[in-house]
Amino acid sequence: MSDAAQLKVVESDPLAHRTLPHNLEAEQGLLGMLLIDNKNIEKISDLIKADYFSHPTHGRIYEAIVRMVDKGLEAKATTLKDYFEKDEGLAGVGGTRYLVELATEVPLLNDVRDYAKTIFDRHLRREIIRYNQDVANLAFNFSLEQDADAVLAEAETRLFKLAETGTNSQTGFVTLKDSVKIALEYAEQAYKSDSHVTGVTSGLQDLDQKLGGLHNSDLLILAARPSMGKTSLAVNIAFNAAKAYADNKPGGARVGFFSLEMSSDQLATRILSEQAHISGDSLRKGEIKQTDFTNLVQAAQTLSRIPLFIDDTPALTIGQVRTRARRLKRQHGLELLVIDYLQLLQGSGTRQSEGNRVLEISEITRGLKAIAKELQIPVIALSQLSRAVEQREDKRPQLSDLRESGSIEQDSDVVMFIYRREYYLSREQPERKPSEDDGRFNDRYQQWQKDLEDCANTADIIIAKQRHGPIGTVQLFFDSNITRFGDLERRYG
Repeated sequence: MSDAAQLKVVESDPLAHRTLPHNLEAEQGLLGMLLIDNKNIEKISDLIKADYFSHPTHGRIYEAIVRMVDKGLEAKATTLKDYFEKDEGLAGVGGTRYLVELATEVPLLNDVRDYAKTIFDRHLRREIIRYNQDVANLAFNFSLEQDADAVLAEAETRLFKLAETGTNSQTGFVTLKDSVKIALEYAEQAYKSDSHVTGVTSGLQDLDQKLGGLHNSDLLILAARPSMGKTSLAVNIAFNAAKAYADNKPGGARVGFFSLEMSSDQLATRILSEQAHISGDSLRKGEIKQTDFTNLVQAAQTLSRIPLFIDDTPALTIGQVRTRARRLKRQHGLELLVIDYLQLLQGSGTRQSEGNRVLEISEITRGLKAIAKELQIPVIALSQLSRAVEQREDKRPQLSDLRESGSIEQDSDVVMFIYRREYYLSREQPERKPSEDDGRFNDRYQQWQKDLEDCANTADIIIAKQRHGPIGTVQLFFDSNITRFGDLERRYG
């Protein structure tokens, strides 16, 4: 083109005095094809924005074309003339005559998306250069509010967003045909599986059967009152999934575990206790035999190959959880994320949520659901229940017992409660009433002992909500000595 040489990219690399990546011919070609046939916008509008053009005049032309088409008008060189008669940028390349040249002299390709992909590639390269410069400036800028860890977190967040730009630009409507094809693949996978489970396994047959496994992009809430064993169940599920991955079994997953309440060594002690079949109390007190120590060494060797990653940093914000989860997925892989527990997370500190715990919890649950969708993994978040449970005669939890926000129920795909009747019944030992004779008291006492024996070492997992399946109750075996949940028909000795 005669005036192409007059175009100059206005930005340069201040660090190396090099021209930033660009392709003016591709920009001219894309604009020319749009002016010739406005319907081409439908093919590239999901990939290209006005600020992706290296020359700002091209960006303004593109934006004007899009606006006109959106209004139902025809965008041609003649109709755009009035918009650009006094545009100084266009005057520098030949004025409105340049619009005519774009539509008549540019080399045309068969597919306008080829031009768009080239423009996007150069835009992404320029953004990477800007990113490096911004990170360097952040590192040079010392302040009390932003230490080196905060700079690193900010840098990782920006980099991830930049890396996701290309992926996100490809999303949008998909045909029912394509969606059905994916659904059939899932159904075929479940059909071929012996357990008829898709997704990540919990390692618990009855729970897997009820849930169909832990599914990608799902937020699962595991809630209970204190001492019900919610951390134990979460650890068991995390370990079972990670071990299945290490053993190359179906449903295996690399697991990230955010332990905001317990330290990583305390969590490791629980897992070690469970795998070595030694009570945690005996481990802490050193009350173990030589044979027990041998079991510990063997269990430790097994654990060393399990892809379970623990982060015990306290008081994390939802933004920090997102950043660290992205980093873990990028560096080691991630198929399951566990948060222990939801109420110990903090929001982003926005004015709306600051000082309002209900709004903050809503922000946190939305953030966890967003992480599940963004990383395409199941996220298990533990949650406390309100004290209202203790005020009722029937202590079985229900959805209304979720603490602080209805958003926990709303944003979740699955809500599960743990209920152990043994815990409550053991604290209700009968006492003789003043007017009660020995026979009646003995009958009541024997009935209490029988009830306690019937529910010993059992736990009910109440599935109160399941977006993709039925609700109901699954009964598991629970060994409180080694904090281990298992299938009821296979009691561990």
